Amino acid sequence: MLPIQLLRTNKELVLEGLKKKNFKDLGLVDKILATDEQRRALQVENDNIAAAVNSASKNIGQLMAKGEKDQAEAMKAEVSANKEKAKAIADQLADLETAQHDMLILLPNMPNSSVPYGKTPEENEVVRTGGTRPDLTAQKLPHWDLAAKYNLMDLELGTKITGAGFPVFIGQGARLQRSLINYFLNYNTEAGYIEYCPPFMVNEASAYGTGQLPDKE
Repeated sequence: MLPIQLLRTNKELVLEGLKKKNFKDLGLVDKILATDEQRRALQVENDNIAAAVNSASKNIGQLMAKGEKDQAEAMKAEVSANKEKAKAIADQLADLETAQHDMLILLPNMPNSSVPYGKTPEENEVVRTGGTRPDLTAQKLPHWDLAAKYNLMDLELGTKITGAGFPVFIGQGARLQRSLINYFLNYNTEAGYIEYCPPFMVNEASAYGTGQLPDKE
């Protein structure tokens, strides 16, 4: 999700990126900014009310100590009214924050500045190519048909385990996945990045610092 600060300070940059992605509802940016302006104004009002309540609360104690009960009661009524007003503003703020979030998630991420404008694959800019591309015109198949034909992955099982979009790779498919991971890790480490392998699972034995499970009664 794009940070609201980016829209505030670089609106034109955001619009340019959205145009590159052929995002149709460019007016959504102005709607988000208008909602943000309203939310920020309400937040200032809410902060001022809170400051007034704090100040009045201190004064009430001082007035009561001086015996000025009528003024203290009047100030109590004012504090009570301000608290009700603050509650109403807090509800409005919550609604505006939800509306702003719901609009922000509709915006796609920004493309790199080097990405050209275009709507079709033919307009893509080829940065580099490598190797010899085989001619597979006669037997080419979409990847889902290839996966089924050679039993490379199981989409239904992946959906059952984690949800849509996560396949279970099988046999040569799993080997290809592992090879691609190794390729990109090697490529990036050669470019100067350092590979880390943090722990991702801790069993009960390692939690106690021994190789044996603790005795349980």
